[in-house]
Formats: sequence, structure tokens, C-alpha cells
Amino acid sequence: MDLGLNNKVALVTGASSGLGRAVAEELAAEGAWVALVARREALLAEVVAGIVARGGRALAVAADLSEPGAAAAAVARCEAALGAVDILVTNGGGPPSLSFEQTTPAQWQAALAMNLHSALELCRAVLPGMRQKRWGRILTITSITVKQPVENLVLSNAVRAAVTGFARTLANEVAAEGITVNNLAPGYTQTERLDELATAVGARRQLSPAAAKAGWEAQIPMGRLGEAAEFAALAAFLASARASYITGQTIAVDGGWTRSIF
Repeated sequence: MDLGLNNKVALVTGASSGLGRAVAEELAAEGAWVALVARREALLAEVVAGIVARGGRALAVAADLSEPGAAAAAVARCEAALGAVDILVTNGGGPPSLSFEQTTPAQWQAALAMNLHSALELCRAVLPGMRQKRWGRILTITSITVKQPVENLVLSNAVRAAVTGFARTLANEVAAEGITVNNLAPGYTQTERLDELATAVGARRQLSPAAAKAGWEAQIPMGRLGEAAEFAALAAFLASARASYITGQTIAVDGGWTRSIF
């Protein structure tokens, strides 16, 4: 299937590892020019080098998007090098695993800055170019917690739900201009983030990280954790010309974990 992504310009944040990296690699494999944004400059350079070695076209943009103005600056660097952004994939780092009473005001501000404020700033920066072309794709990577909250993830449950609500509202505002906005809600997927959560949950319950993961697998109808490449395949489709009539959706990629019918 030709996804129509050849020579499209994509910007993917949180792209040095995990789901962001997998999405960036998938878009590059489909022929898109991809700007990868992340804080870890050395690791980001390695990922970009790997994409280029496989014949892809990629640009590394080292930035901490939790800092005011950093997201807009990252978009400006991408556009100066590659052209106006056609596809935006927002992906913020996961907040720590805590209950509400364990959190501090500073942790709430950090979670909001990394996930919500950065997404708002990125969207504000790319929309003028998308509107001019009357074509655009915006994908937010959130979490299954927006459909079914997970205990001891109060920061993620709340802030990612805010991102989802924003994106759903934006989808209606820009739909008539050829721009789609969708949320992707990954479930338990084998990434560095999941390793961190398994360690935190294991420590809380006096379990090994492997035992914590086994507990999650037991909750998943497919009986296994997801792979980042499986998630990235859906992201690439939603970013494509083929998905032109899909907007305002929050799609779980979770092996059936979410019990809701919506």
C-alpha cells in the first residue's frame, strides 16, 4: 500500500528512543523527511545515523521541549532545513509513577510543561504551514490511561487526558482545512519507559521488574506486551494520505487491555 508519504516533512518529538523513535523510523522508511527532536543529543545522533544508513532522510534537533520557546524553535529549525511541516507527532516523556499525595506542585508543573504545554506550542508553530497547504496530520502520543486510568500514575492520567481533550477540540477546528488530528493511546509496550514503570511498580509491591511485567501481560487478552514497531505502523497510516477521513479519534494500541467499548 502506497501511503503517500514520500517527501512529506515530519517532525517527531521524544524521538531518541521508544515509541517516538519507532514512529520516526517508520515514517522515514515510508519516504518522509523526518526531523527527530529529543533532549539526549548523542543518542539522537545515533538514531539519525541509523536512518540515514538505511537510505532514509533525517535531521537531528536536540531540544528540551519543557522549556518555553523550545518547541517553536525546534519547528523553525526543521522548516529552515526541510520545509514546512506536513506531519507532527507529539510525544512527551512519561511523568514519574506516584499517587496524588506523593506529588508536589513542581512535579505537576514539570508534567504539564513536558506534555501539554509543549504540544500546544508545537501545534501553534506548525498550523500556519499546514493551513497554507490545506493538508496536515497531527498525532499525539498519549496513553491508555486516557481511557482507563492506572493506579499510581496520577500525573500521567491527568496531563495526558488534557492533551487528548485539546487534540479532540483542535480536530474540529481544523478539519475543513484538510488537517486531521488524532490521538494514539499506547498500552503496555516494551520500551525504556515500561522498564522504568516495571521497576517502580516492582519496588512498591516487592516484585521483580520481570514479575511486574508478567502481571501486566496477564491483564492483556493477547497475553503479551506490545512492540514499538506495531504502534508505529498505525501512526504511519494515520499520518498518510490514506487516512484522510479519520480525525478526532483516540485509538488504543493495547492488545485489548482497555475494557471500554469506545
